Amino acid sequence: MRLMYFNDFRLGVLKGDRVVDVTTVVANIPHTGPGDLMNGLIANFANFRSRLQDAVAKGDGPSVMRVKIRPPLPKPVNVECMAVNYMEDGTRKEPAPINAFHKSPGAIIGHGDTMVLPDIPSTIFEGEAELALVIGKPASFVPASRAMEYVFGYTNFIDGSARGVVPENNSFYQMKSRATFAPIGPFLVTADEVPDPHKLQVKLWVNGALKQNFNTDDMAHKIPRCIEWMTAIHDLEPGDILATGTNHRGLSAFQDGDKVDLECEGLGKLTISVRDDLKRTWSRDTRLDREQKGLKGTTPQLTGKYAKPA
Repeated sequence: MRLMYFNDFRLGVLKGDRVVDVTTVVANIPHTGPGDLMNGLIANFANFRSRLQDAVAKGDGPSVMRVKIRPPLPKPVNVECMAVNYMEDGTRKEPAPINAFHKSPGAIIGHGDTMVLPDIPSTIFEGEAELALVIGKPASFVPASRAMEYVFGYTNFIDGSARGVVPENNSFYQMKSRATFAPIGPFLVTADEVPDPHKLQVKLWVNGALKQNFNTDDMAHKIPRCIEWMTAIHDLEPGDILATGTNHRGLSAFQDGDKVDLECEGLGKLTISVRDDLKRTWSRDTRLDREQKGLKGTTPQLTGKYAKPA
C-alpha cells in the first residue's frame, strides 16, 4: 500500500495513478494534526488495513498529477541518519564503525517543495540520496534477528548537508538540521511491497543529469544491525524515520534553480527544487569526478558570497 498526504493534508492511498481519499476511514484515530494521525495509523495499522483496502477497492479519486503532494510523515518524533554506511563501490576495505546522527524533524519537506540554502559560509551544499525506513511499533533493544518486524515501510529521503561550517569540532547539528534539509516522499510504501530493501537501485538526478546511481546491496551495516544498534541507544516510535546512508561518490553541489529527482526503486520519484538567494555557484563535478582528476576535497565555490580567491 502507498500512503500519502495531499492538498490540505488529506490522507490518501495511491490506486494506480489515482489518489483515493481515505481520511474518513481513520478519522477516529486520536490526533491533533496530520503528523499525529499518520503516526497513530502506523501504530494501529493492523486494525485499519482491511478498512483501507475496502475503501480503495470501492473508491476513485483525482490523478496524482493533479494534487499537491505533502510529506507523508509530517511529524516523526525522531529522524535518525546512518553515517558512512556504504562500502563506496568496494573502495572501502572494511566497513566504517557504525555511527549515526540526529536530524531535526523540523527539517522535513515534501515532493514539489524547495530546499533553501542558508546565508552561511558553507564550503558546499550537497544532498545525499538515501533509502529511509519507517518504524512501525515501539522499538527498544531490538535484536537484529527480529528487527525487520519493526519496519512499517520505506520512503525516499534526501539528506541535505552544509559542508564546512565552523567551528569544525561542533558542526554536525548545524550542518544537517537546517530548515528544509530533509526532503521525503512522495509516498510511504508499506514493507510488504518491498521484497528486499537490500537490493534496490537508488538514483539521483540534478537537472536531468544522473549523479548518484548505486544499489543498497552496497550498504555496510544492514538494516537489522542499524535498528539493533539504534534502539540500544534510545527508543524509536511508530512513524520514526531511520535513513540508511548513501554512496558518497556521486555527490555534487546543490545550487540555485536546481531540479533534483530521487528514486529508490519501487518507491516513486521524489522531486524538489533548490533556492539560493545568494546565487552562489560551484562546478558540477561529483566527488568521483574530482577523484579521477586527482583532486582532493569537495568542489570549491566559484562565485558569490563566501567564495575564496583562487
